[in-house]
Amino acid sequence: MSAARDRRLEPPVVMPTVPEVADVQRTSPRITLRDFFTYLGPTLIVSLAYIDPGNFASDIAGGSQFNYALIWAVWMASVMAMVLQYMSGKLGLATGNSLAQLLRGSLKTRARIVPYWLAAEIAIAATDLAEYLGTVIALNILFGIPLLYASIFGALDVLVLLALTSKRFRVIEYFFMVFVSVICIGFLYEIFRVGPNVHDFVIGSISPDLSSGTLLVVVGIIGATVMPHVLWLHSSLTSAKLPRWGVNNADHAAKKKLLGLHLRENIVILAVAGCVNVAILVLGAAAFYKYGYTNIQQINQAYDILAPLFGSAAAVIFAITLLFSGIASSIVGTLAGQEVMTSLLGVKVNRYLRRIVTRGINVFPTTVCILLGISPLALLFYSQVFLSILIPLPMLPLIWYTSKSKIMGGYVNSHPLIFVALAVGGVIVLLNILLIITSV
Repeated sequence: MSAARDRRLEPPVVMPTVPEVADVQRTSPRITLRDFFTYLGPTLIVSLAYIDPGNFASDIAGGSQFNYALIWAVWMASVMAMVLQYMSGKLGLATGNSLAQLLRGSLKTRARIVPYWLAAEIAIAATDLAEYLGTVIALNILFGIPLLYASIFGALDVLVLLALTSKRFRVIEYFFMVFVSVICIGFLYEIFRVGPNVHDFVIGSISPDLSSGTLLVVVGIIGATVMPHVLWLHSSLTSAKLPRWGVNNADHAAKKKLLGLHLRENIVILAVAGCVNVAILVLGAAAFYKYGYTNIQQINQAYDILAPLFGSAAAVIFAITLLFSGIASSIVGTLAGQEVMTSLLGVKVNRYLRRIVTRGINVFPTTVCILLGISPLALLFYSQVFLSILIPLPMLPLIWYTSKSKIMGGYVNSHPLIFVALAVGGVIVLLNILLIITSV
């Protein structure tokens, strides 16, 4: 019996009794604005992954190289993210389990779980690399700290995490409200200052362009927007809402109310994140491409260009949004890493120790690249392309679980949603294949 126990990992959760469709349809809860703000949190947290430093790199590259031509790609990636994040959060609320927990129950054996966990950790490490680089570059721009020293100071953002997580989790959600607000207001100001071309903006939004040279940037935009780590994290954050709201699996009316709140939060918050991404690309087009700066190799180049053209305030605000983005998205990455390790392996690791180890892994290659003179912006950009290739890792099981009535019961995906999810997954996989083929 002990040998069998060694070969298999017991699932960490017991699947709840899922409600029938009739039970779900009978309930029609009323949702108020107060309910919305009380619930606000899960999508707000994951949204920082959609406006992280990787987005700065991909969107600036898209705008500075191709003007407004790739705005459609940002809108498309934002809709993809909205669909997949809705399903991830829905999975947590409907089952009371996270995606990683369900995967552990399905994979069962250590021989299957460990390789999947290692691949997930690679994706999270690549994500953290972008977030860390954003913090390093922002410290360099704002305070003139040399990149080599900033790479060391940037690793200490773990202290921010210690301060934020020393109290109730709701405190983290409040801080994220501040982070999102600062970034949104910052880019609203930037767009006001640079004055985008409305006609070109509209044409770029509705005319898909996959001409020579754009495919790499499009894949980078998708990788920076549809982030693998938050597909694991979102279901964990929403499942944690059930006990906080005193909801059990048999309380279909309360659960349906939470699902309604989740849908509203998902649409509103990710729509805002999508607009911020578009604003970054528009900044690249209106501030850089327009004036002939089509080969931005460093984010500090963007800072140096903004100052004389649009004033020092525009440059400083750009750097501040980058710093806030780097710190906040680092916290998201840590939460995702904890969730994946705990739920897949059943191993609890001190979150501070994990943060230090993760950052240590990224400090080394980043420092080496800086010493070799490799562009941090290029490193940021290619990390996002790599992340796009890893999106199917959580995406495919997510679509599978949420489309199975045995798991979701009355909350199973509708046929139109299944079609849309498969289309989203198909486009992402196809673009990755095209990139690999054209790069070989």
